Amino acid sequence: MAITGATRGLGYAMARGFAGRGHAVAGCGRSRQRIESLRGELGSPHLFDAVDVAGEGVDAWAAAVVERLGAPDLLINNAGLINRPAALWEVPAEELSRVVDVNLKGTCRVIGAFLPAMIERGSGVVVNFSSGWGRSTSPEVAPYCATKWAIEGLTRALAQELPPGLAAVALNPGVIRTDMLVEVWGEAAKAYPPPAKWAERAVPFLLGLGARHNGRSLDVR
Repeated sequence: MAITGATRGLGYAMARGFAGRGHAVAGCGRSRQRIESLRGELGSPHLFDAVDVAGEGVDAWAAAVVERLGAPDLLINNAGLINRPAALWEVPAEELSRVVDVNLKGTCRVIGAFLPAMIERGSGVVVNFSSGWGRSTSPEVAPYCATKWAIEGLTRALAQELPPGLAAVALNPGVIRTDMLVEVWGEAAKAYPPPAKWAERAVPFLLGLGARHNGRSLDVR
């Protein structure tokens, strides 16, 4: 069973990819309309709910998922926001907080909600989405870079804490033509593959991860 953020482009594509390979998928997102669309498309036994990973509903959602489907084999933290391009000192405090709340605190919330069940079972892989900007930097996206660098460090530390049989991996998905990329790069984003095309490579790659990958920083290519 795989857990993924479901309503953004990558989440949608992964959910379809995992379901198409016979895996039960649970996912969440902030858009109730998109959640209902995905729920209607994939149906049972998959579970999709409107939950903000930066909010207070994560624990209750995770408990319901584990009760219905068991502990996840893959826990994928792909929810992410980017700041509107601007010099760091020009980024509004509220916008900075929201990027940190989703990209970093949201990841921690989801891990805290699901990992105990994975540890009790003795297996599973946590995949935290990083970025090329989690291993390098660019101007005008400093808050986003900061959160993705934090994901890299958080994942390595988590890997050192996990018992045998589990793994935590930081994953750079590569450059994909998502809404986020269009927001930052504009027309130049058209040169890169859309989420559905990316998922054709990414889903089998993710399904191949196991305990031997613990602590690694990986890339989907």
